[in-house]
Amino acid sequence: MKVLNLHCRQDHAFEGWFASEEDFQGQLARGLVECPMCGDAEVTKLPTAPRLNLGAKPQQQQEVMAAPDANLQREWLQVMRRLVAQSEDVGERFAEEARRIHYGEVEERAIRGQASAEQTRELLEEGISVMPVPIALKEPLQ
Repeated sequence: MKVLNLHCRQDHAFEGWFASEEDFQGQLARGLVECPMCGDAEVTKLPTAPRLNLGAKPQQQQEVMAAPDANLQREWLQVMRRLVAQSEDVGERFAEEARRIHYGEVEERAIRGQASAEQTRELLEEGISVMPVPIALKEPLQ
């Protein structure tokens, strides 16, 4: 099993597990590899350092992150479902539409969509309240 560090054009970093380098390249060529956060299929491999076992006794590994709490996951998913149900998806027009709402050009309403890190920073600097959500809100949320 080969674990690769990957990232997309939106700079989301994630891991991919493949049988081999050829398996990764084949899946990438067929468009089967995509960012789990935004769905971008333009994925590149980040450089990684190999792990070499030179016969030294393995040290006891510390738990890096606690196991996910099922209740917390359920509550997070419920919040995301409500967000999807109670907001309008404006897609890539998010920054433009947020400005139109902020400056009173259109009626105020809850919106969601995609914005780059630069667009988000500009909105915040203009005093426009936005909340980046680090997952793609695609239906259905499972």
